This record gives sequence, structure tokens and C-alpha cells, in this order.
Amino acid sequence: MEAATGALSPALRKLGELLAGEYNLEKRVKKGVQSLRTELEMVHAVLREVGKMPLNQLQEPVQIWAGKVRDLSCDMEDAVDDFLVRVGEGSGSKPTDMRSRINKFLKKTTKLFGKGKALHQICDAIKEVQDLAKELVELRKKYELDMFSSTNGATIDPRVLALQKDVGELVGLDRTRDELIKTLICENGSSKEHLKTISIVGVGGLGKTTLTKVVFETIKVQFDCAAFVPVGQNPDIRKFFKDLLYGLDKEKFKDIHNTTRDEKLLMEEISEFLLDKRYLVVIDDIWEEEIWRCINCALCKNKLNSRVITTTRNMSVSEACLSSSDDMIHQMKPLSDEDSQILFNRRIFQSKEKCPEDLQVVSRDILKKCGGVPLAIITIASLLVSNQKIKQKDEWVHVCNSMGRGLTQGGIVKDMKRILSLSYYDLPSHLKPCLLYLSIFPEDSEIERDWLIWRWLAEGFIQCDKEESKCDKEKSRLFEIGESYFNELMNRSLIQPAKTNDEGVVVTCHIHDMVLDLICSLSNEEKFVSMLDNVQWHAPNLQKKFRRLSLHNINAKVQNHQFDSTSLAKVRTFAVFSPVTCDWLPSLSSFQFLRVLDLGNCGSRESSSGISLKYVGNFIHLRYLGLEDADVCKLPMDIGKLQLLQTLDVRDTSIKELPASVIQLRNLICLCVNSEVRLPKGMGNLTSLEVLEQVGLSSSPHIVKELRHLTEVRSRTLSVDCDNMDEDLIDVLIESLGNLHKLQNLRIVYCGRLIDRMCESWVPPPNLRSFVSRGSSYSPSWFSRLPKWINSSLLPHLSRLEIDELQGDDIQIIGMLPALRFLRLRASRVMGTLVVRADAFPSARCCIFRGFPTGPCLFPPGAMPRVQHLVFKVSAPSIASGEVDCGLGHLPSLEHVQVCLERENSSDEETETAKAWLRRAGEAHPKRPTIEIKHNYWQLSC
Repeated sequence: MEAATGALSPALRKLGELLAGEYNLEKRVKKGVQSLRTELEMVHAVLREVGKMPLNQLQEPVQIWAGKVRDLSCDMEDAVDDFLVRVGEGSGSKPTDMRSRINKFLKKTTKLFGKGKALHQICDAIKEVQDLAKELVELRKKYELDMFSSTNGATIDPRVLALQKDVGELVGLDRTRDELIKTLICENGSSKEHLKTISIVGVGGLGKTTLTKVVFETIKVQFDCAAFVPVGQNPDIRKFFKDLLYGLDKEKFKDIHNTTRDEKLLMEEISEFLLDKRYLVVIDDIWEEEIWRCINCALCKNKLNSRVITTTRNMSVSEACLSSSDDMIHQMKPLSDEDSQILFNRRIFQSKEKCPEDLQVVSRDILKKCGGVPLAIITIASLLVSNQKIKQKDEWVHVCNSMGRGLTQGGIVKDMKRILSLSYYDLPSHLKPCLLYLSIFPEDSEIERDWLIWRWLAEGFIQCDKEESKCDKEKSRLFEIGESYFNELMNRSLIQPAKTNDEGVVVTCHIHDMVLDLICSLSNEEKFVSMLDNVQWHAPNLQKKFRRLSLHNINAKVQNHQFDSTSLAKVRTFAVFSPVTCDWLPSLSSFQFLRVLDLGNCGSRESSSGISLKYVGNFIHLRYLGLEDADVCKLPMDIGKLQLLQTLDVRDTSIKELPASVIQLRNLICLCVNSEVRLPKGMGNLTSLEVLEQVGLSSSPHIVKELRHLTEVRSRTLSVDCDNMDEDLIDVLIESLGNLHKLQNLRIVYCGRLIDRMCESWVPPPNLRSFVSRGSSYSPSWFSRLPKWINSSLLPHLSRLEIDELQGDDIQIIGMLPALRFLRLRASRVMGTLVVRADAFPSARCCIFRGFPTGPCLFPPGAMPRVQHLVFKVSAPSIASGEVDCGLGHLPSLEHVQVCLERENSSDEETETAKAWLRRAGEAHPKRPTIEIKHNYWQLSC
């Protein structure tokens, strides 16, 4: 019933706004609103208690009542929201005293709220809520309902110990990992071997994907090309083939997702590409034999020792993957009692240390119920920690009792769902809708953190502890709260990290299939999100009313169905994750209360006109407009009417310019465009902007002077063509950048003369965390000398630095930056001798040195103690002769090394000697890092 609770929260806030003094409501209306709010507060208190219980534990009359409250609350919020927005719309857009404008407007429209539709709707809501309150009392009396007879466990503090950092560790699977690696790379004494397939099978939650990823990452460097591609329960086979091609060669197939090739052509392209290559392909989570047979037809059966790994929950699918006597099945087994305890202890105590004596018995009981399933152990462990402190014994006992019988042999999937639901019902009320919202994404999606938070913000899920009026003035504060929501869900193992950047920040996440199954089920029961795909598409679905609608994998056979316009009238989020044809999309005119419109990756690009956004200007409630990679060529001229719009993303579209009315979007926080897109004059009016990405100053030179007004910007990417900028304009740009005191991330590309002028006159903001300058062969981007502002005192928080050119002493200065985690240095020549101190780069995780010969010998013992990824260039003769020591032992944290081996003026023997030496250095290292040797920088993945 969390959807009912969640629906009431914003409704209460909106009623509070109506009671604010500046609206001067009639006494009769104000009294009714106050009465309504009082009733709803009582209902809300009841629903919060109901929401702590699993739906199947509630008696049916209570479920019916709560469902009515949910629907009524949403309708009432729509009515109040519509009134508030239209008041703002009628008051004009020029910046004057807001209170005066509202009062003036209301005086002119005295009867708008007294006799209009809004009053009628809210008066109806008042009567309905009063009736519902009476109905609740009668239900409890009639059926003797006791809604609070059982609870779901202790309330968990929302700030728990971060438990995700050991996700990659294979507790109890290290021997299995080593055996699989040995089997996969074994040559069997033959120089040529047929394609070999290993299929890993087991129920969800046993760690199939985790094991496979570790094996894949360990051995992929030994193959000509490699790809890891998920399939899932309802796959889009065309998208799968495109993902496979892109994974095999990201450069060659960088535009593959924009093509319209059918399955047959894609299969032929895959087979042709793999014909002369030794490849490694992982196909994760196959559900049907037919899908495997289709994929298998595309894989070239060459004799180059290629390997395929599949994972599945179905034994019959696993058996279908075998085509020769060399192929094998590995069946996943639950963890042993000992390994279960190790994983459990790591999740709670961050070590292998034993559980405290007073908790040992209950911990064994909990682990017994987890049945050796890692996902169950991880999620249950997250319930036993609060504020980085271990909970009391009685709370452990409570969690144990809530697990029922635990996992049984015959019903692991059902039991696992029940155990996962404990974590859901133990969430604070503000996190439940945020988690349910994830059901809008297709399975195996890699979800970008920031864009998820922007969506939560648009939906109103992010709540501020301060008064609403003050909170609205601190949009960045809301985003920070959203970041804490994201972190809390991750700490509870309900979402998992997919990619972490070099600064240590999780930038994308994914959802375990079993967690996704749970939240999709809950979301459907509570009518929170409606998801339609080829399997679920049928006539009754198209007639019901939706609140949030997501379309997945819709093929041509079902695109002839049309929505009833009334079913879309109340939709708040409409998202398409399928390349449907433009003429099939439901008419945007059907939407009345849309807050989130995401057409990213939508449109087959087969239509000459593309997606029409004609009616978008009417979406006065819209907060989020996502069009990245959509088949869109222009925005509506009246987009400025969207006074509540917070996020606008038009990257990778055919849009060439933004309409002039964009400058009226005073609440716009995030704007992402391509550098070629022309921006209108007056962009300095968008003073709420915090994120501004890929702005091309050559296409919009007037922006140079207007940047100084965007003082809230904290992240920006500039594309600068200084050949078209005079010296005075460059000075203005540097002055404008100096006015952005909240700037945290700055990326400048194709910056020519600008970058060297910044060396002298720019003063960076104190909180700068990332500085990146990139050039090209046509527009070089380097400092003639290291700027004086690059030092530890002026940039104490700088964690990412990418610059070109340096001299001998520069690396000493850079090495003393205390927070630096990612470093990329490029130089065509190095002046002087590079010398590094033993305490240099204390926080560095990734160091990339391009364009000049160097090696690990540059860094003495003690330097770079935490570096995990190292890229450098070295000549083969210098290693073969012993002139350069490429030993890695003094870099204790190394995990991956990429070497550009320069072969100029070297013999084949020297090259092979150098390769062998580098590989032995990797094998001798305690962590056995992977060693990747290339002969050109462009072959490296950095």
C-alpha cells in the first residue's frame, strides 16, 4: 500500500500551498481545504502503518479501501496542481514581485476557484475523503479488522553502512573460477581447436553473472575480441545482435544502434566479423532454447580456439547450448556453511572476523534460512546494520523470525521473493516509491545515476526537510538529497553498481533480476507503473487508466493497436524503450498531467518526418523531457510555456537549434545538447541551471558573455573553436568562467589558444573536482607550461586531471594533489628529467601517460600506493637490454596494466623478449594484474 501512502504525501503538500496566505481563498473554500487536509493527515497516519505490511498480509477490505485512497489522492493532487500551475501561467513570465503578481491575478479571477472546475474537483475530493474515513471505521467494525496485528520488522535507519564494495569478491567460488579459466584457455596440445562452449546453470541469486564477469575480465585480453551481452526474459533479438557487435569492436560499430538492419543482416555481419578472429563471447541469462539457437547461428564456428560462455536458470537451455563433446555444463551450487558465514561477516563486519558470541546462534539460524544463496545473504545482512552500527540481538531475532521457513529446495524462487520483500517493507516510506520507479526500466538496463535522480525530482519523490518555499530555492540541495536516496538503496543491496568512475563515484547501476521481478510485481499490484511489451500487450491493457506507462520491446505486429485517449489522460510518466515507428506512438495530445516524457532511443528513423512534438508546449506540468537519440528534428516554438521544466536532454538528435522561447524556462536545472546545436540569445536568464553539457561556443558565440550569469552551474562541457574567437572574446570567456564559483566539473574540448590563456589569468573555483582539456590534430589543447593554479593548496578537492604537455618538475607538483584519483598526461616532448617523490600520488587509482616513454621505474616504492590501472609507453629494446626496469612489485594495488610497446629500431627478438618480461612481471605481482600489450596508443581502451 506504499503507492497510496506515497500519493498522499504530495497531495498534503499541495493543500498546504493552497492554504498559504497569498492565495486569498474564499472562507468557504479555505475551510473545506483545511477540513480535507485534517482528514487526509489522519488517513495518511493509518496508511503509513498499513504500508509496513506485505500486501498479502492485509485483509481484502483494507486493500480495497487503500486502493480507493490512492486513486483519490492522485486525482486530487492533479486538480490542485492544475490550479496552482495555471495561476503561475496566468501571472506572466517576467521577473517581478511574485506575491504581487499572484494577488493581482487572483483579484481579476475571483470566480475561477469559487465556481470553476478546480473547486468542483476539490469539493468532490473533500466529500470522498470524508466518506472514505467513515468507510474505514465501518470496515473495522463490520469485519473486526486489526490492521496492525503484525509488523514486518524493526524500522531500519536509512543511512546504513555501505555494503557494496565487496560485490566483486567471489566468496566460495575462487576454486570454481580457477577451474573455469583453466578449461577455457587450455589448448589441449593442439594449435587449432573448435569453438568451445561452457554453460553455467543455476537458480537466480546464486552468483552466475558475478562469477562469469570475473572470469570474462580475467581472460579477455588473451582473445582478439570479446563481448559480454545480457539476453533476459523478453529479449529484443535485434538489439542483442547490435549490442554484441558493439561489444566486439566499439570503434568499428560505434554507430550500429542507429542502423535499421534486420536480424538476418546482423547475423551475417557478426559471422563475417568473427570469421578470422579468436573471440570470447558471454551470453548472460538465456531463458529459451529458441533464443539460443538464433544466437548460435550468428557465431562463426572457426578453429581459432574461440570460447562462448552462457548462463541460464533452465537446465534444458543449458543442455541445448552443447554442440560437441568438448562443451560442458557447470551447475552452480549454494555456498557452504563456512563460505556463507564468511560472506555474511564481510557484509556486516567488513572482515572475516567471527560474529560476536551473543549473535552466533541467531546468525546461524539466519544463514540456514538463506540456504547458501548469496543474494539472500547480502540482502538480509543489510537489514542488520544501522548507522554503521550492528543492531541489537533482539532485532536480529526479529528479522530471523520474519523470514519464516527460509529457502526450501522446491520453492527457492518463491521463497527468495519473500526474503527480498523483507528489505522492501523495511525501507523508509520516502524510498519505497523511488525503488518502485525502477520497474519502469527494462531488464538488464544500465541506469545512469544522475538521470534517475532527475526523474525522481520530476516526480516529486525527493522530499526536503525544510519548508517547501525554502526548499524550492535550493534545487541543488534536492539533488544532493536524491544522491543520498540512491546511496541508501545501494547500501541495502536493492540496486547494484554497474560502473564506477575513476573518482570512485558510482555512475550507473543495475537491478538484479529477482529484485526487478519483485518490484515489478509490487508496482503492478499497486498500479504504480504499468509496463507493456509484446507478451503483456492485449486489448484490456489498452483500455485501463495509467499513471506511469513504460513500453518495452514493441514489435511491428502489435504496433497497430491504439490507446484509448482516456487511458492516457492521467499519465504522469511516459517512457518508451523500443524503436517503435513514429506514426504508431499515441498522440501526445492525450496527455494532460505529464511530468516525465522520455522518448530516448525511440523512433525507427525510417519515417521521413520523425517524432512530432507539436503538443509538448501544452504540457504545463512537465518537468523532464528526455529526447537523447530519439528521432526528433525540432522542438516546438512554444516550449517556453513549460514553466516547470527542470531537465531537457536533446543529445544525439537531429535538432540543430533551440527555439528562442527556451530562455523563458526559469526552472531549468539540467540542459544537455550537442556542441553543434545553436542556442538562442538570452541564455543568461536561465539562472537555475546547474548542469550544462556539450555547449559549442563556435555555434553560439554570444554565450561567451552570458555564461557569467549562470552562477549555479556546477558541471559543464565546453566545445571551443578558438580560431573563430578574437583575443578580447577569449578574455571575456575566461572572465565568465571565473564567475562560476560553484563549478565542480569543467571539460573543455578543441580549445586551441584558450587553454594557454587560462594558464595565466584563470582562477579556478575552490571546489573544482574535475578538469579535462582535450584537443585534436586540428585544434591542439595543451599548456605551454603547467598553470600556477594547479597545486595542492588551490585545488584540494581535484580528483580528475587531464592535460597535455608537461616538463620535468611538473609531475612533482601534480603528484602532490591530495585528492587526485585519475590522471591523464600527454606530451609530445618532455623537457627535463621526470622525477617522482616517494609520497607522490597518494590517492591515485588510474594513471595514463601518453606520448612519452616512461615506465613503472619512474615511480619509487611508496609512490602511487593505491593505483589500480596503469597505462604507459616503453620501448622494446630498453626492456630487453635491461636499461628500463618494468617491475611492478612496488605498486601493491595494481589490477590492470596497459602497455604501448614501442618497436621502432627493435628486432623481433627484442620485441618478444620485452613481451615475455612484461608478462612475467605481472605473474610475479601478488595480485596478478592483467597485462595488455599493444603497439599503438589507439589500440588501448583508455
